[in-house]
Amino acid sequence: MTQDEDGRDAGSDDYSRGKGGQALGARLRRLSERIDSDGTRIYAARGVVFEQRWFGVLNQMILKGPTTVGEIAAALQITHVSVSQSCRSLQKAGIIRSAPDPVDARRRTLSLTPAGDALVERLTPLWEAFNAAAAELNEEAGNVVALLDRLDDALARKSMFERISERIDGRSSNRS
Repeated sequence: MTQDEDGRDAGSDDYSRGKGGQALGARLRRLSERIDSDGTRIYAARGVVFEQRWFGVLNQMILKGPTTVGEIAAALQITHVSVSQSCRSLQKAGIIRSAPDPVDARRRTLSLTPAGDALVERLTPLWEAFNAAAAELNEEAGNVVALLDRLDDALARKSMFERISERIDGRSSNRS
């Protein structure tokens, strides 16, 4: 077992590490929270008002220009509701605006405001540092991105719902 910086066995008091794959969701949430927390801290340390959850939405707008909630949700493969919540928050902060789509008035097109453009310009060097740090972390961790791709592919082949249902259904039919 590896040791932490205090020389203790890493994971000796760590429930999630001790459970291995059985705590996969908890470990992923914990890692996500740690990364997001550090992102929030770096923005605050630089005096920037920016919520980590805005990045994916804002980045899609930077890459695509004016776009819709549905297009962003599809690109990020997250729920429409999640994107809508981030967009409402970004609008409230004055970073993006929403207008009727010129082709289909039932849809809304999102675009950066002048304040949003200025924020993107200010954040670009910071995001470059984020990207470099993430690449360094990925390399140090032994290309965890490739493993996450494999996990993503495995879930695409068979969801956790299906895997759990098979076990529950298999157990109940074995008891008959």
